[in-house]
Amino acid sequence: MAFFGGQTKTAPAVEPQTDHDQRESADIPELPEPRSNTVIAKDLVVSGKLSGEGVVQIEGTVEGEVNLKGYVIVTATGMVKGPVEADVIRIAGQVEGNLVSHDHVQLERTGTINGDVTTVSFVIENGGRLNGRTTMLPEQASKPHVDGLKPSKPVEKKAEEPED
Repeated sequence: MAFFGGQTKTAPAVEPQTDHDQRESADIPELPEPRSNTVIAKDLVVSGKLSGEGVVQIEGTVEGEVNLKGYVIVTATGMVKGPVEADVIRIAGQVEGNLVSHDHVQLERTGTINGDVTTVSFVIENGGRLNGRTTMLPEQASKPHVDGLKPSKPVEKKAEEPED
């Protein structure tokens, strides 16, 4: 029974998620709560240089250079027209420009890179498109780290046996 003789409210019907909706939510990584993120919304166009530290998720369009100490995530609806430099770069949308990653690049099945890639580690999912060259860098002794995010898993190296 509701106050003041009104009708009782019922919960609104929840629309079922489509496979596309589930895929878009799977593109967004889970991050700890205290981490502040920057999201460039789906219908937003940003022109100029984007630089700083942290996590930037691009759902709209960035026209210009992106230089970040941290993570750059270009979702399936996102586009970057310019060079991108960051510790970790994840592409599900489009990038028209060169990429430099100090840790790793992940090109997802819906992603396209039109430019050269320089990185330590590169993963291309089946369906991902790279139109450019790759340069693989040697692994660095100290991995870049952004507070609140787990660093990538280090590769274990076997110790050399001394000669007799």
